[in-house]
Amino acid sequence: MVRYVYDFRDGGRDLAGLLGGKGANLAEMTRLGLPVPPGFIVTTEACRAFLATGAEPDGMAAEVSRHLSALEETTGRLLGQPDDPLLVSVRSGARYSMPGMMETVLDIGLNDDSVLGLAKVSGSERFAWDSYRRLVQMFGSTVMGVDPALFGEAMVLLKGAREAPDDVHLDASDLAWLVETYKRLIRDETGQDFPQDPAGQLRQAVLAVFRSWNAGRARVYRRREHIPDDLGTAVTVQRMVFGNLGPDSGSGVAFTRDPATGQPGLYGDYLPNAQGEDVVAGIRDTVPLSALERLDPRSYRQLRDHAQTLERHYRDLCDIEFTIERGTLWMLQTRIGKRTAEAAFAIAAELAGEGLITPDEALGRVHGEQLGRLMFPRFDTGRAGPALAHGVPASPGAASGAAVFDSAEAVRRAAAGERVVLVREETTPDDLPGMVAARAVLTSRGGKTSHAAVVARGMGRVCVCGAQDIAVDTGARRFTARDGTVVEEGTFISVDGSTGAVYAGAVPLVASATMRYLESGEQTGSVVAAVARALEHADVVRRLEVRANADTPEDAARARRFGAQGIGLCRTEHMFLGERRKLVEEMILARGDAGRAKALAALLPLQRQDFAGILRAMDGLPVTIRLLDPPLHEFLPDRTELAVRVAVAEAAGGQPEPHDVELLDAVNRMHEQNPMLGLRGVRLGLVVPGLVAMQVRAVAEAVAERVRAGGSPRAEIMVPLVGSVEELRLAREEVARVLAEVGEETGVAVHCPVGTMIELPRAALTAGRIAQEAEFFSFGTNDLTQTTWGFSRDDVEAAFFSAYLDKGVFASSPFETLDREGVGRLVRIAVEEGRAARPGLQTGVCGEHGGDPESIRFFHTAGLDYVSCSPFRVPVARLEAGRAALGGTDTGDSR
Repeated sequence: MVRYVYDFRDGGRDLAGLLGGKGANLAEMTRLGLPVPPGFIVTTEACRAFLATGAEPDGMAAEVSRHLSALEETTGRLLGQPDDPLLVSVRSGARYSMPGMMETVLDIGLNDDSVLGLAKVSGSERFAWDSYRRLVQMFGSTVMGVDPALFGEAMVLLKGAREAPDDVHLDASDLAWLVETYKRLIRDETGQDFPQDPAGQLRQAVLAVFRSWNAGRARVYRRREHIPDDLGTAVTVQRMVFGNLGPDSGSGVAFTRDPATGQPGLYGDYLPNAQGEDVVAGIRDTVPLSALERLDPRSYRQLRDHAQTLERHYRDLCDIEFTIERGTLWMLQTRIGKRTAEAAFAIAAELAGEGLITPDEALGRVHGEQLGRLMFPRFDTGRAGPALAHGVPASPGAASGAAVFDSAEAVRRAAAGERVVLVREETTPDDLPGMVAARAVLTSRGGKTSHAAVVARGMGRVCVCGAQDIAVDTGARRFTARDGTVVEEGTFISVDGSTGAVYAGAVPLVASATMRYLESGEQTGSVVAAVARALEHADVVRRLEVRANADTPEDAARARRFGAQGIGLCRTEHMFLGERRKLVEEMILARGDAGRAKALAALLPLQRQDFAGILRAMDGLPVTIRLLDPPLHEFLPDRTELAVRVAVAEAAGGQPEPHDVELLDAVNRMHEQNPMLGLRGVRLGLVVPGLVAMQVRAVAEAVAERVRAGGSPRAEIMVPLVGSVEELRLAREEVARVLAEVGEETGVAVHCPVGTMIELPRAALTAGRIAQEAEFFSFGTNDLTQTTWGFSRDDVEAAFFSAYLDKGVFASSPFETLDREGVGRLVRIAVEEGRAARPGLQTGVCGEHGGDPESIRFFHTAGLDYVSCSPFRVPVARLEAGRAALGGTDTGDSR
């Protein structure tokens, strides 16, 4: 029989896929002998069965009942018994931490009778009613679907009537009144009464967790984090311990290191006389965890010792939730903690330095997206002016945008291309879509462990929390700074997640310390040193070379500084822009061979100069030069604009400019219904006399020039858009002829390997034949994706890609991360068949996928020799190529 329920004592961290991250780690802490309230876990397998059929699987209810009975026997109390009730919490717990999942439901087992028993046995009537109102509120919103804002409004009205600054100042009668108010709200909103049966409460809560797997915000988060939709979530059921029993009780969140900087030591927040959800909700201001050492020295020492045990056991930063019940410490959760990019590199380097993890494991703990964040610019604070406010620097970085005050507006404006900053008093899981859309998050409440901080760190969003200098008025859609400045919705603000400062307007940016290191080798600070070590180790272990896509000597030099091992794509069409466009026009408009030859002769020295500069910058390293690829009419003026100009001149009774008429005639003659599939690539070279010869001569003469200057040029010539071996054979013959001519003229033997760009499905499927004429393959995965899918990228991305992502057709855009099933299969076929025909055939990729971390892992396994990407992505590609060689080693999950 399938087993659907596990006791904490029966599991462990190795069962995270079955028990979820939360359940597996509770089981692991139980194994370690830490003080964990007992409980049990309903598995992800039960969730998947429920989602597939809409009903709980056979046998699950009986298993839950047996484990509940065992829990009752252990505690000596029955769930919801009137005189001394056992109360439990119900929490979601997927394999990966998911902020979009259902919130916790605490105090299950309370009803109108057992609340009186709880008051008597605890000796605190206020505590009992406070627990009951929490249950009704949480159950009403998360299980029964009542808008949580309605409960919040009732609390605000009551606090206003009692002139109470927070819920702690409400007495037992106030809370009892609130319970009845909440129950009326539930009845009015749902037509149902709050359930009084404790077992029914538990069952409904468990099934609500299952349903929350497909909630909108959960799906948003999974799409962003590329978490599969078919994993399902587990449910943890745990005996309640109470942090709201008075000043000797409380709840908190701790990190074994600072999740923002990586600094060692116990970091976090504590809230006396509170249950756990209060800490992350930001409804009251927490105190730093260091204050607990003064408030309860014994519990603080125990927590510190347990934290050290967990970090040593997990060999990573641990995130801990705990509760103190009348001086007794209980551990409620641990997991591998989310961290900023800065902290990720610092922690990995320090743990490796301590010998807790190997250098390979340290490399597996960081990834390219984090490195990319460290390369982002930072604010030039010297030009920022006075800060509007300061808060807790919860997630580093610098971002500017229009202030918006709700999630829907953030999504709407971001979709329209605006940069936005989401401003809230505090965030809730319902704000997740807005946090995804925003460049930064700013809250007036909360600390480093608040919902906003934890989610922002996980997503790499800039975040400042607890900015008490601002008063947020979401109704009026504005906030007011302490100096009286009013910031209305739409006003630009700048948020510095590294210092906690908030500025008016858009603050200028400067290069980050990591970028300065990559540009000049300047190492300042421990984070940059950690980045340097990670890149150095990646370079040692990686098999894939990393080259750059660069078209100018400046870009080539920068790419080399960033660690590029050559140029995988030099696009010659970029050399025909600007003032040179006129020469291309002359070539197109030429009436005969002589006119065309004259225009090409004028272009020759300009291209030779470009190639010489690039070969100088990359001396000793390969430079793959792609012959002209786009259709020639792309170098001519816009067809509509020309037609209007000619028509206006004729309508005015004058003569249009002869050059305009000539250009319009050429544009009409060359017009194509689908230029992407028209006269471009190798086809141009075969039908436009002299074009290939001019470009190859420019390359060959640049090579000869560099050789005479004592250089070591390694130019390679790439023929684009080949679909058949015959096309490549004809082009290669022309290349060989010109190289031989230049060799005779200069006295320098010029050898340039000739290969092709695989960007058509037919080329991939006939790679064995094409390899007979090609000395290398370079996969142009941008066009290969377009031609495989039948997409015109410029048209479809804006038209329907967002709908495809929402409907699950794509997990991510196939232009960002390689489609392994389709395009990837073509790549594998071409590599295998190409090397079968030409052993040792060099293969690489020069499409944008060459800088995408997930795609790089595929290219490694497919056996390619190199990836090529933009210069600024070269460090990211180096890091990910190293990780790919280690099999993506990652001993923790900090998602």
